[in-house]
Amino acid sequence: MLTVADRSTRERLIARIIQLNANSPAQWGKMSVDQMLKHCRLWEEMALGHLRSKRSFIGRIFGKIALRSIMKDDKPLTPNTPTAREILVVDHSNVEDEKAKWISLLEEYSVPVDTYIIHPFFGKMTRQQLGYMSYKHADHHLRQFNS
Repeated sequence: MLTVADRSTRERLIARIIQLNANSPAQWGKMSVDQMLKHCRLWEEMALGHLRSKRSFIGRIFGKIALRSIMKDDKPLTPNTPTAREILVVDHSNVEDEKAKWISLLEEYSVPVDTYIIHPFFGKMTRQQLGYMSYKHADHHLRQFNS
């Protein structure tokens, strides 16, 4: 499975991020490219443990089942997948600033650590699971903007 912990995979994602610009059109969804970039930055902050959020009730019931389903293969996430309210973005920001912040956070995966986070829906996730999920999440949104 592809993971942001792998240097070459991370470099390919970063190259795709760099290709984005303020006029990149969305293939689906309601976010503009700057909102998507900020959303992805916030996801990485959550995945790396910099942003904490509470577990959702529905996640406590279905989170582990959904996580196993998503992690079983390299299939991309489907369009319009629900998101945690902590990383919903409605305001606008600078595209280049958000790209730089997201890339910087992705680079943190180059240092292996033995830790976990509590995701608001999926629950306890290991750093390995986060590497896989971060790749899937980034790929999902880069596909959204045809990158």
